[in-house]
Amino acid sequence: PQKKQVLVKYSGGKPTNHFQGQILFHESDFSLEILNTSRQDGQIYEYSVSTGREEEVQQIQLKVYEPVSHPSIRIVSREVANGSCSVALNCTAERGDDVSYSWGSQDSRTWGPCSGNSSFLHLSYPPWNMSSACVCTATNPVSSRAVTFHPSECSHE
Repeated sequence: PQKKQVLVKYSGGKPTNHFQGQILFHESDFSLEILNTSRQDGQIYEYSVSTGREEEVQQIQLKVYEPVSHPSIRIVSREVANGSCSVALNCTAERGDDVSYSWGSQDSRTWGPCSGNSSFLHLSYPPWNMSSACVCTATNPVSSRAVTFHPSECSHE
């Protein structure tokens, strides 16, 4: 036999909340709000409506994500020659679930070498164009954080 926990039972126009203080049931739209969400709340929930001899059942998968922490950029390799700079960067966020990374130019009106869809970016700046800053954005389904790399950092230790 399969056992299930009943969170809220609505019968005769009246709800009974079996997890008072942990969940809120909103009668206006029959929504359920989980208070102080934790990773353990990420599971399959079942919603059933019984009318006479029929029962309608829906299953809902709830996913709980940790927000992305502020990312940091690490210089993996650097080469400076004749005023030009070639640099390999790695952008990482310490915390967050299902994080994806993208690179773009800080000034979207100017073309720049700052384009990528991974945590790594390889840049080569000529001496006459070291003004365009690159932005790394770490994103997941619930949050997004960004950090900027300035070309002037290429010549710094």
